[in-house]
Amino acid sequence: MKNLRSLIRPLVRSLHAYVPGEQPKIPNLIKLNTNENPYPPSPGVLRAVRKAVDERLRLYPDPTAEQLRDKLARLHSCRPSQVIVGNGSDELLALAVRAFVEPARIGQTAAARSRATVQFPWPCYSLYPVIAEAHGARTQAIPLKENYDLPSASALRRGGSWDFRAALTFITTPNAPSGRGYSLSQLDELCRAQKGVVVLDEAYVDFAAGNALALTKKHPHVLIARTFSKAYSLCFQRIGYFIGHEELIAALHSIRDSYNVNGLGQVAAQATLDDLAYYERNFSRILATRERLRRELIGLGFEVVPSQTNFLFCKPPGPTAEEWLSALRDRRILVRWFRLPELARFLRITVGTDREAGALLKAVRDIVGRSRSGVD
Repeated sequence: MKNLRSLIRPLVRSLHAYVPGEQPKIPNLIKLNTNENPYPPSPGVLRAVRKAVDERLRLYPDPTAEQLRDKLARLHSCRPSQVIVGNGSDELLALAVRAFVEPARIGQTAAARSRATVQFPWPCYSLYPVIAEAHGARTQAIPLKENYDLPSASALRRGGSWDFRAALTFITTPNAPSGRGYSLSQLDELCRAQKGVVVLDEAYVDFAAGNALALTKKHPHVLIARTFSKAYSLCFQRIGYFIGHEELIAALHSIRDSYNVNGLGQVAAQATLDDLAYYERNFSRILATRERLRRELIGLGFEVVPSQTNFLFCKPPGPTAEEWLSALRDRRILVRWFRLPELARFLRITVGTDREAGALLKAVRDIVGRSRSGVD
C-alpha cells in the first residue's frame, strides 16, 4: 500500500494545528471556555435570518458582501473600499500572511528574512504561528512583560529580537489570553516604528475602554481586525472584517475565495448593525458581571489579570490550574486551561450570565473549602 504520509508536504506534516476550546457533547454544562457572548442575537437579527431562509438558498451570496461593507463603512467613517469581510476574522488573518509575507528560504539575506517574517508579542492568539508556519514563513514570538503589558519600542530595540522590518506583525489588543488592554499611545509607538504591515486584532474591543481605529488613518500600513463573534453573538455565522488602506484591502480581495462569506451570515451581520443599542446593553451587563467575578475571585484567593475583554485570566489558589480545570468540570462547568508552560498556572474564564457567574462562584467556594480542609 502506498505510504500516504509521503504525499503530504513535509511542512504540513510538521505543523502543530490550532487547538480550539472544547465543544461539549454532554448536555447542561456551563460553557465558560470559548469567550462566546452569553446573550443571544437581537430578536431583529433572528427575524432577518429566518426571513432569509427561502429560495435564495439555491443562489450564490454577494461575493464582496457589498451591502454589509457599505454599512460597516458608515459605522466606521471610512469608504467601502477600505473594508473587506471574511469567513470570520481568522480567514482574513490567514489572507494577510499570504498577501504580505514571502515564504522563508535557506540562505536568505537579512532583508529577505524580514520579508519572510511574521512576528507577534507572546503569549497571544495561538492561531498566528499556525497560519504563518503553514505558509512557510518565519515566526518570531517576543515575550510580553511579566504583567502581560506590551514592551515599548525602545525596549524592543534594546532587546534586539524584535524585527522592525518584519513583513507582518500581529498584535492582539486587548490581548488574549491575558485580557489586558493596551493604550492608544503604546500601539501608536509600535505602529510608527514598524516598516511592514501591522494587524491590530481587536476581536474583544467592544469590552475595552478604547480602540485603535484612528491608527488606520494615521498609518497606512496598519489594518484593524474586527469580528461579529465575540461581542455580537454570531460565532455560528463566522463573520469578520478588516479596515485599512484601500491598497492593502485590494490586495486581500485579490486572493480571497470567490464566495467567502455565506449569505445568511451577511444578512445576520447587517441586521446586527441595525440594532446596536441592543448589543450595547449586553456589553454593559457583561462588564458588570466581569467586575463582580473579578472582585469575588480575588476575595477567594485568585490572582486576576486586569481585563478589557469578556473573560478573566487568573491564577487559582491551592491546587494546580489543571486540577482546577478538572474540579470545575466535575461540577459541570467548563473553563479554559492552556498546557503551554508560560500559561499553565492560569485559567481563562469567560464572563457568562449572572446565573452562570453565580454557579461558578459557588463551585469555586466549594473547591477552595475542600482544598483548605484537605478533602480531595
